[in-house]
Amino acid sequence: MTNWLRKNKNQKGFTLIELMIVIAIIGILAAIAIPQFSKYRAKSYNAAAISDAKNLKTDLEAYYAEWDSYPQD
Repeated sequence: MTNWLRKNKNQKGFTLIELMIVIAIIGILAAIAIPQFSKYRAKSYNAAAISDAKNLKTDLEAYYAEWDSYPQD
């Protein structure tokens, strides 16, 4: 029998089954992580909008304190 048909006991590497299991696990983790990431991103956008509104309120109060009226436009 030729050498290339013989199974070498010292071969290193992963089998196809092992690679498929790892890919399946990564897919499951990604399916869980992506929606969570979207929720966190939406929360951060909302927090930024609330912060911007508070800053606008502070600026309008400062304008009113200086000019005794609110800006028209």
